[in-house]
Amino acid sequence: MTLTSPQVKAEAARLGFVACGVTTLDPLPHGQELDHWLRVGHAGNMRYLHRQARKRKDPRLADPQARRAIVVLDNYYYDDSAGPEGNSSRRTETSDSPVHPSAPTIARYARGEDYHRVTLRRLETLAGFLRENGATAARPYVDTGPIAERELAQRAGLGWIGKNTMLIRPDLGSWFFIGEVLTDLALAVDAPFTTDHCGSCTRCLEACPTDAFVGPRVLDATRCISYVTIEQRGEIPGAVAERLHGWAFGCDICNEVCPWNERFAAPSGVPEFRPRQEWANAGPAFFDEIREEEFDLRFGDTALSRPGLGRMRRNWAAAWRSLR
Repeated sequence: MTLTSPQVKAEAARLGFVACGVTTLDPLPHGQELDHWLRVGHAGNMRYLHRQARKRKDPRLADPQARRAIVVLDNYYYDDSAGPEGNSSRRTETSDSPVHPSAPTIARYARGEDYHRVTLRRLETLAGFLRENGATAARPYVDTGPIAERELAQRAGLGWIGKNTMLIRPDLGSWFFIGEVLTDLALAVDAPFTTDHCGSCTRCLEACPTDAFVGPRVLDATRCISYVTIEQRGEIPGAVAERLHGWAFGCDICNEVCPWNERFAAPSGVPEFRPRQEWANAGPAFFDEIREEEFDLRFGDTALSRPGLGRMRRNWAAAWRSLR
């Protein structure tokens, strides 16, 4: 049996992915922009991005056997407008004015089981399907390797890259993870998504409380709340700490104010992404009162395990201070 792209997409849909496209592994067109972004220091202490730059610009280097990238989108959105037990989400009073929560909050994508685990499990199943039907190479990724996922997704016809650097799909918004399976199967490829539907809208740029966007589609990670609460070692820089607006892990502001999300966000069908209640009604000393063993038991399978207990104590305290 020779697999076709429609058959692969049907299997991806069966596994719960909300969209799937196929593209080549030809070099990507924005290599010079990546080099400049790294050179001026916008990556902060993410030195791995410097080491991976060559592969990110040329997907062929990720797997010499592969000929195609099968790109999928995995919706994680849950409309928990009051958050787990009432305090963990942020909604908007208007499209331009994010509501400040009464307690620290955590980005939507991190409120359930870690997407590296959830999405990768189903990508492994998709890769197994490819191997069972003639593929020799079928390697899955979900933010786990030197892959320029958003550019591949755009080239696979799944959406455009918005001014907030997120991939946006017209009928879905941007509340999704991107995953890939690199394969040696010579599948028919999709036409790239070439239309920019952001138009003159700048809500995401204007809503960022730390002015992290140098310009449309250019993010200075060192001023981004997501970066400083997840990747930043040591103390959170004072200029950012003062404007955390209650975010203790990640930040959703530029997604929440996006009109495409306001109109098209739909609930995920993936139960593992359903928000938990671990930090519901938690006070300022919540993480201070947790020991390492308890943290591992409660959060070891979530994205909060990346910064670990030490940095979550730092984040939680800083988030509370920012709400005073």
